[in-house]
Amino acid sequence: MSAASPLDPTAAPAVARPTVLSLAIKEKAALYAAYMPFLKNGGMFVPTQKPYKIGDEIYLILALMDDPNKYPIAGKVAWITPAGAHNNKAQGIGVHFPEDESGQRARLRIEEILGAALRSSRATHTL
Repeated sequence: MSAASPLDPTAAPAVARPTVLSLAIKEKAALYAAYMPFLKNGGMFVPTQKPYKIGDEIYLILALMDDPNKYPIAGKVAWITPAGAHNNKAQGIGVHFPEDESGQRARLRIEEILGAALRSSRATHTL
């Protein structure tokens, strides 16, 4: 007996798994530029050349400067900066943090690190 062909309509559909991306932020200025406080639960800009669509699920592993913890976040693409964007903005995606504990833990830690810098008007990767 042979295995089902990928074109076999009776074959079970493949389940798309979220892409895993990792981002290591080493400086406060880089964290400020990548953080997206305007998203409801916060979010992070991740430079990438891979194509994504709004709503794609992303599993982000975030490392923040000297923090020994890694922050695993199951988020969704909420922002896309395409190649060749105005003002030489880096190509990449904005990952919206989920409302769950992992997303809130990351958001609170980021906001704790940034402190007063959150109110700055300096340009970021997104706005």
